[in-house]
Amino acid sequence: MSRRVRVRFAPSPTGPLHIGGVRTALFNYLFAVKHQGDFILRIEDTDQARFVPGAEDYIMESLRWCGLEYSEGPDLGGPHEPYRQSHRRDLYLKYAEELVNSGHAYYAFDEPETLDALRKQYESEGKIFQYDNNTRLTLRNSLTLEEAEVTRLIETGVPHVIRFKMPENEEVVIHDLIRGEVTFHTNLLDDKVLFKTDGLPTYHLANVTDDYLMEITHVIRGEEWLPSLPLHVLLYRALGWENVMPQFAHLPLILKPSGQGKLSKRDGDKMGFPVFPLQWTDPFTNEVSSGYRESGYLPEAMVNILAFLGWNPGTEQELFSLDELAQAFDLDRVGKSGSRFDPEKAKWYNQQYLKAMDDDDLAALFVPVLQQKGCTVRLDYLKKVTTLVKERLVFPQDFWSQALYFFEAPAEYDAAMVKKVWKEDTPQIIAEVRKLFVESNDFTSATLELIIKQYTESKNLGFGRIAAPLRLLVVGSAMGPHLFDILEMIGKEDALSRIDNGLKKIPRG
Repeated sequence: MSRRVRVRFAPSPTGPLHIGGVRTALFNYLFAVKHQGDFILRIEDTDQARFVPGAEDYIMESLRWCGLEYSEGPDLGGPHEPYRQSHRRDLYLKYAEELVNSGHAYYAFDEPETLDALRKQYESEGKIFQYDNNTRLTLRNSLTLEEAEVTRLIETGVPHVIRFKMPENEEVVIHDLIRGEVTFHTNLLDDKVLFKTDGLPTYHLANVTDDYLMEITHVIRGEEWLPSLPLHVLLYRALGWENVMPQFAHLPLILKPSGQGKLSKRDGDKMGFPVFPLQWTDPFTNEVSSGYRESGYLPEAMVNILAFLGWNPGTEQELFSLDELAQAFDLDRVGKSGSRFDPEKAKWYNQQYLKAMDDDDLAALFVPVLQQKGCTVRLDYLKKVTTLVKERLVFPQDFWSQALYFFEAPAEYDAAMVKKVWKEDTPQIIAEVRKLFVESNDFTSATLELIIKQYTESKNLGFGRIAAPLRLLVVGSAMGPHLFDILEMIGKEDALSRIDNGLKKIPRG
């Protein structure tokens, strides 16, 4: 690659960032890092009618949470600032008028009511109205009006737009880095609006202009933008920028878990899992949508989940750090077909990352959980508990349900387990075991297990006849790691107290 790689993530602040958008940002980031290039954040806010307060900050916080650091952006500045399109509005009119002067675009003065009436008329005839080479010469624009009349309308402030004049009878052939050669026929395309009546460009003109001015070398974006590709290529040609036109790569859709249809923003929470990286509160309705961060997902897991939606490394490896992903990433290994989002696989990723975390860091995650429960414990104790239960955790918030017996005695006992393991002679057996515990000066896991083994052998009892009821008394259910590790952790005094309480509360078999 002769030019320095420069890619951009260019979201619109029209609401919370969907995980599909985060995936697009991730793939751009990985591509930039892989090629020692630049990853840029640009906010495309030319659609002021759909602007949502707080959405821009949400986008930036989401990228930071995922570890996707950009080198240029609205909050950082850079050599091509400003990085908000609404702050670049004076740039675009120049290029729109240049297109008009070169015959590649024209002024259109059609009233919205006129166009709506035409759409309805076409619809009644079973057709679809399109402002294109078949209709443009029947409408009110600078192609059909006298030059003097066009000048008068503009000078008197008559609302108008600038439309691209789609060429006739051409095939636009483009090489997509993911899809290979794609072909579009211009006779099937309409004359898109490039500049609106509100003095702002549409996405198409602003996007192409900014990519050119910001020296973008690769445009990596979602499949939904593929229909816009021929217009963008033709704009590059019309403006004389074809020699520096970026290469394009259109990513496959992220599909619903069923595999039927695109996973959309509207699916959030309806399917039982988030579709946004962070929790979002709608500023207009106060409706709250859940986020992966607040649901207990680690950012490393989130990144790994998204990386495998449409891409594969060509190996059996499934767990990657962000740096490892950047080194392994290649657009050649991104597929064309949509990728089904699997909520259960997402949970599996999070579980793997929790298990792999350093025990000190993991224990620190659980401090707020214990504080909410009113528990104060030493960090070294918490770390030991963490080591014992981490294999059972999917989310940090699972810690209390999986480890509460390390911090408080059971208040009740699982009825099904009582029925199963509490026999008529169980209280007497447990009382004898309790006596052995009292007499032992060593309350370590290994010693306690040896005591029970020796007792069961001497009484000709199965090991489970003692271990299961003992777990019931100490834990309250069948859950938990190795029984004797639990006993050692809670200590002799607490263990004896729990045995005594259970013997009083559990009715004899």
